[in-house]
Amino acid sequence: MNKFLITLEKDSICQEEIEKQIDILIDQCKLNDIKKILIIPPDFTRCYSMAGDITQILYHKISPSCHVDIMPAIGTHMAMNEEELDKMFGNEIQRDAFIVHHWKNDTVSLGLVPKKFVSKLSQGLFNEDIEVEVNKRLISGEYGLILSVGQVVPHEVVGMANYSKNIFVGCGGRQMINKSHMLSAICGMEKAMGVQDTPARLVFDYAQEHYLADLPLIYIQTVTTMKNNKVELNGLYIGNERTVFEQAVKLSQKLNITYVGKPVKKVVAYLDEHELKTTWVGNKGIYRTRKIVADGGELILLAPGIRSFGENEEVNRAICKYGYKGRDYVLNLYNTVPEIKDNMMVAAHLIQGSSDERFTITYATQHLTKEEIEGVGFNYMPLSEASKLYDPAKLEDGYNILENGEEIYFVRTPAMGLWTI
Repeated sequence: MNKFLITLEKDSICQEEIEKQIDILIDQCKLNDIKKILIIPPDFTRCYSMAGDITQILYHKISPSCHVDIMPAIGTHMAMNEEELDKMFGNEIQRDAFIVHHWKNDTVSLGLVPKKFVSKLSQGLFNEDIEVEVNKRLISGEYGLILSVGQVVPHEVVGMANYSKNIFVGCGGRQMINKSHMLSAICGMEKAMGVQDTPARLVFDYAQEHYLADLPLIYIQTVTTMKNNKVELNGLYIGNERTVFEQAVKLSQKLNITYVGKPVKKVVAYLDEHELKTTWVGNKGIYRTRKIVADGGELILLAPGIRSFGENEEVNRAICKYGYKGRDYVLNLYNTVPEIKDNMMVAAHLIQGSSDERFTITYATQHLTKEEIEGVGFNYMPLSEASKLYDPAKLEDGYNILENGEEIYFVRTPAMGLWTI
């Protein structure tokens, strides 16, 4: 496959302009000569990515001439339900076009990222081989082209989300997901967020270079922002080299990182009830805002949709059992408890979801009880009470002065960015 790059950056990219770039892609790749294509969009936790719209455009342009499968890169997340599929991809794509990735059973091993390489990246903090696993469909040879669609945005594990993460985590297996997350947690999440070349990213780069170099894989990367409660597409990058990621990173770092200037005593973040239904994904409200919370301050998460802790029963049970109780506590579990050693992604998640007692974290929920929330180490507030004090319909992004004179900093869509000093 010839190397190419399509780049479009504007204040707002409309559907007609997206379709024009997709037509260029179809022409360059001679898609009409290909019999079977796989599209890999993100799942509903990336509903602000514009990937759903792009997937619809791709499907309608390509499906008349060849077979198209769509496999959302859900990683360990729950499979998308009918409502989520409708909201993200519309109702005109045939439902039998969608394939569910099963991270425990559908993957095959391609080889290892060697321990020596991983140890060097982590400065000796993490000294293990990492097995490279991907969904078996990717390397089956049945697809003449694989299109990976997703959003580049600051991320707690890999620094800047998407690109090969969509493959190795979104379509990956236990070892790669577990160990890449633990590598990031041990090296320091706050050092990684918003950074292009993190230890986890370089592990994915190694895996792609050594095991996927011959795969007919093209990336379609987006950069988006929220303006007047509407998602705007600001950057579109299409190609089969790392440049598509690097250019998207530059724009995302410019548009998706907010510099507050000073630590904030109280931060309030809203977790969209349709997008975020577990603390496993809802803790983005912690990751993306934690840098601006002052020592001794408070982070309040308005979480109307949170119904459980983990995305599956195995993870939910572990979170309930061990809780978000600090880095040292979890590292001790990691070194002494086989259940945690064998579930590194859970250990990493528990570390990342704790403030290490630097500030307090309060979850305001309606589906989880006070006992359940406090049982995992968070403070609890009834959502009804929190919504009266911090009504998201009345708050503006950024600093707000409440009727009682209190100053807070409000973040409406934490999943779309990173807030820092």
